[in-house]
Amino acid sequence: MAMAGGAASRFRRGGTTVDPIHPDRASALVTTGPNAVSRNPMYVGMAGVLVANAVRRRSVVALLPAAAFVVWIDRLQIAPEEAALRGLFGEDYDDYCATVPRWIDQRSLAALGR
Repeated sequence: MAMAGGAASRFRRGGTTVDPIHPDRASALVTTGPNAVSRNPMYVGMAGVLVANAVRRRSVVALLPAAAFVVWIDRLQIAPEEAALRGLFGEDYDDYCATVPRWIDQRSLAALGR
């Protein structure tokens, strides 16, 4: 939840939209805070809540909604967002994509531990 909330807060401070339906309305490219370790920290946070629920319930079956969420968001939501952001921010967005993973990786986890 810290990643999702922290990212939303950075978006608001940056004066840009958090509305995933209209990424074309973004007015700033947020690359700090949680967005320095994941290009999609709000989605990482949402997936984390679903996984935490499965752990709390001690249910492998309860992981299915988390897996479905990740696949759906990755395939149907993030791709159009990336296209819109690339159109708005061009090379700056490409540079950001080259250094920060879409979700989270080992380097990101190490950065979170600092």
